[in-house]
Amino acid sequence: MHISSGRWMYGLFLALTTSVLWGVLPIKLKEVLQVMDPVTVTWYRLMVAGSLLFAYLAVSRRLPSFRPLGRKGGGLLALAIGGLTANYVLYLMGLNLLSPGTTQLVIQVAPILLLISSVFIFRERFSLGQAIGLGVMLLGFALFFNQRLDELLTSLTTYTTGVLTVLAAAFVWTFYGLAQKQLLTSWSSVQIMMVIYLACALLLVPWAQPLQVLELNPLQGWLLLACCLNTLVAYGAFAEALAHWEASRVSATLALTPLVTFASVALAASWWPDHVVPEQVNWIAYAGAVVVVLGSALTALGPSIMASLRKR
Repeated sequence: MHISSGRWMYGLFLALTTSVLWGVLPIKLKEVLQVMDPVTVTWYRLMVAGSLLFAYLAVSRRLPSFRPLGRKGGGLLALAIGGLTANYVLYLMGLNLLSPGTTQLVIQVAPILLLISSVFIFRERFSLGQAIGLGVMLLGFALFFNQRLDELLTSLTTYTTGVLTVLAAAFVWTFYGLAQKQLLTSWSSVQIMMVIYLACALLLVPWAQPLQVLELNPLQGWLLLACCLNTLVAYGAFAEALAHWEASRVSATLALTPLVTFASVALAASWWPDHVVPEQVNWIAYAGAVVVVLGSALTALGPSIMASLRKR
């Protein structure tokens, strides 16, 4: 099993970097999706990020060898590739139907699923504090969806479909996260991401339409490039954070991502009202978003909190 290096401050910095980059990403993607379909956007993001990593590893003579993986490692790699590809496409499909803030809040389920899975696979503890955190998180979701709770529970509208699609994206992302963490025993995080990115891009080739990029205006073109670089840096930071910090701590830090998105949408809507639409939610929903974040962080940090209380 992979064991974290213990450099927690470096892991915290990397996790915070991931949180901020993921927080602003849906705002940029929403603009690009006005012209390009989710599969093509995903193909560009993965191809650009993977190619840059390949060039870096080739120049530094650190291209990975597949021999150390063995049959088990090959299975983990296939699981990571399938999980990340499905996550990227499903997330963008959901974003097409929802606002950036709602999409980012729902995808918050992903690190919680990673945490729960880590309890069984990596034998990390699950305490009373974590159970309380899950309850708080569920309460936060109920508050956030207070205006549309009946719609979610009783009908399959566009909004409901978007929420279910993002939940599916969160579910398949868990498979990627678990496999990626275990692959760190054989490869570095950079090597893992290079192989996964290029393999995912190759998997999407039959459905991608690269010529759609010619239909983008200059602003959308720059935003697409920013999304590609965001993919490279954010997931690289995430992968490296898992190498230096426990999965539970990384998950707690990633809980801040929805708040970054809501704040970014508010600022962008005031600066560029022609391109960014403000969130159409009431103050109860905003309070619910904060409660979701608190519950997510409490779930991830439950063991440490309970241990501290017992010592006192």
